[in-house]
Amino acid sequence: MKKVFILSMAVVLSVAVIASDHVMDATKSHKHAQSPETVSLSLEEAQEFAVKQNRSLKNASLAVQEAYAQRWQTIAAMLPQVDGSYAYSNYFGYSAQMGNFNISMPNQGAFGVSATIGLNAQSIIGALLNTIAIDMKKISLEQSESELRGNVMASYVSVLALQSITNLLDSSLANIQNLEEITQKAVLAGASEQTAADQIRVRVNTMKNSINQQKRSIELANNSLKVLLDVPVETELVLTENLEEVLSPDRVIALLGQNFILENNLSYQLLEKQVDLANKNLHMAGWAYGPTLSLAYNYSNQQYYGEGGMRMTPPNVLQATVRMPLWSSGKRAAGVVEKKIALEEAKNTLSETTDNLEIQYRQLCFNLTNAYETYINEKDNIEVSQRVFNSATEKFKWGAASNLELTNASNDLINAESTYVQSILSLVNAQVELEKFLND
Repeated sequence: MKKVFILSMAVVLSVAVIASDHVMDATKSHKHAQSPETVSLSLEEAQEFAVKQNRSLKNASLAVQEAYAQRWQTIAAMLPQVDGSYAYSNYFGYSAQMGNFNISMPNQGAFGVSATIGLNAQSIIGALLNTIAIDMKKISLEQSESELRGNVMASYVSVLALQSITNLLDSSLANIQNLEEITQKAVLAGASEQTAADQIRVRVNTMKNSINQQKRSIELANNSLKVLLDVPVETELVLTENLEEVLSPDRVIALLGQNFILENNLSYQLLEKQVDLANKNLHMAGWAYGPTLSLAYNYSNQQYYGEGGMRMTPPNVLQATVRMPLWSSGKRAAGVVEKKIALEEAKNTLSETTDNLEIQYRQLCFNLTNAYETYINEKDNIEVSQRVFNSATEKFKWGAASNLELTNASNDLINAESTYVQSILSLVNAQVELEKFLND
């Protein structure tokens, strides 16, 4: 019995150990599954990722598929429509009285097949209207994709710019904290006044506040990029390109060197389709005066379950109908006038837009050129401000610069960094707008 008990306990303990191992493994796997995913992306990869993942763009793609389904419904309505039927009747032995005759009415089953087709000019034009609608949905999809790519680029560059500024501020903070430490030691040694140390302390706090603000801005820009990429908020994004690669002069020069082709502009394409749509609507309104041809074929077969019964319905019937509208109290005429006005409006809008597109192109090129020049100047300004600040801190360390000079250099650096970020964002926005305009 002892041996049996010891063996049983050993088995129980072994099972418990194995079970605990499985629980630990499952817990580790669950923790691993719940751990934040890291996604490393270049700018182009981020744009492609967003195109595949973004739900708004998926809805735009579904709208194209929906338009295809609507066109097929219109076409199918012009094709033969076939229906089958079966009906069973039970008269419970009833007999009809006709004079001196009794006509028995046995139970019966009726099987029928009907085929119909109707065709007019309006139906054909309706199918053409659906084709135009598909083209317009496709153009809207391209516009949505272009807009998404531009937004991804703006968010991507914003993160890079803010990270760059934060790194510069961290370096400046380290320098001024070193000065604070040196000044505080000089105060303790009696070689400097506490006022000087307090003023530097204010500079340190100001720099820390600026860094904290930039870090919050980085988090906001990161979250905006995650929304565009449609990834969970816990996802860690690693941007593999640096600011200089994204804002390269070659990219700007290549963009400014592109020729403007009117037919490639998505807004122009959409307005062209709107003119085609208005034109087809006018034709459809005109064909409201046209005839409608319909054909119908019916086959029926009656089966009597008993004696008697009279077959009154012919098994095969073919019917052709031509319907011509005669009078509608001016309704059709008013519809034609309405569509003519709509067509004229669409043509005017297209002409006006065509005239303005060239002007808009020149303005966008000017905006990009101006934004790029401003960016180059602000980039140089921040480098100069950084050198001036470093020089002021070094001179202050050796007593060759006053606290006022250090304060001014610090303020100039923070202002230069703020202006530099704004110039980057303006450059990116100008570049994105021109790319969208050129349908790049």
